[in-house]
Amino acid sequence: MADSSFKYQGKLFMIPTTLGDSDPMEVLPVHIKKIIEETDEYIVENEKTARKAIKKIFPEKPQQSLKLHLLNKFTQAGELPSYLKACKEGKNVGLMSEAGCPGVADPGAEIVQLAHQDNIQVVPLVGPSSILLAMMGSGMNGQGFTFHGYLPIDKKERKRELKNLERISSERNQAQIFIETPYRNNKLLEDILQNLHSGTNLCVACDLTLNTEMILTKTVEDWSKTKVDLHKRPTIFILQKDF
Repeated sequence: MADSSFKYQGKLFMIPTTLGDSDPMEVLPVHIKKIIEETDEYIVENEKTARKAIKKIFPEKPQQSLKLHLLNKFTQAGELPSYLKACKEGKNVGLMSEAGCPGVADPGAEIVQLAHQDNIQVVPLVGPSSILLAMMGSGMNGQGFTFHGYLPIDKKERKRELKNLERISSERNQAQIFIETPYRNNKLLEDILQNLHSGTNLCVACDLTLNTEMILTKTVEDWSKTKVDLHKRPTIFILQKDF
């Protein structure tokens, strides 16, 4: 029996995708294939990559049957309510991420908010989250952590923020998670090693779920003796200083 709090039969499925060029059925639950098979309308960040992801998950899906709505930095807020029209007509709509889980360090929260306001059932599906996978493999405090997204680009502001995160991690016994544009990863690692305490723990997790996956946690001092190239490799950074 459907929950009486939901007004419409159509659901908003939050559909995760792979974190790179890997077989989706190696990292996604098999029931996602059935949802892709039965869903023709999607809200996506990039049409080309969304079509590619759908084709990889369910190759038999006719591309001409797909109706895609773009949700990115160019999307006007006034367009968003129309994206959920199909749900109000009893059809399901898929919200897809470029990589990983929609709505987590990724566009989608605005659509989900609208769905809740309209009493449309939101169904988040299981899939790879680089943030959670990195946290799981880091050995740091999984009971208390914060994700900060991107750090400031300005060198002085970044130095100040890194030291602030290090201080918070120690005071609260809390892991601090952040990311960088992949082509600037090596510079960020360099800034971390130059500005943080030698005993602070740093986890570098890159290419998660791929054949080139690397998850390493070392002290800043030990990282300074380690050679690693993170250029253009999707990477999660986690730091935590002991009490």
